[in-house]
Amino acid sequence: MKQFTFDDLPNIIGKLFVKLDKIEKLLKARKIIDADKNEELLTIEGAAELLKLSVATIYTKVCKNEIPVNKQGKRLYFYRAELLDWIKSGRIKTNAEIQHEVELKFNSTKYK
Repeated sequence: MKQFTFDDLPNIIGKLFVKLDKIEKLLKARKIIDADKNEELLTIEGAAELLKLSVATIYTKVCKNEIPVNKQGKRLYFYRAELLDWIKSGRIKTNAEIQHEVELKFNSTKYK
């Protein structure tokens, strides 16, 4: 590695700022692209393709509240990020478990 003198510092710092600025721009651009991709809205066919499931299976999971879904009128929409988070979670709570948690929460705040 080359030895630098005190007189070289202003020039070196200037180059470092330029390089850092480029790196920041690249990271911000990548973050925006990733955010847009994760906020992508999918139809039921797109969700089925992403999850490698049939459309009928997706409808069944929606009816059983087993999968995150947004409904607008008669149409179902899925956010890519929510589906990926759902897959990563590995396990979805049943309606009975959710009800049990609500009851526990209600009982713990009831007596305060």
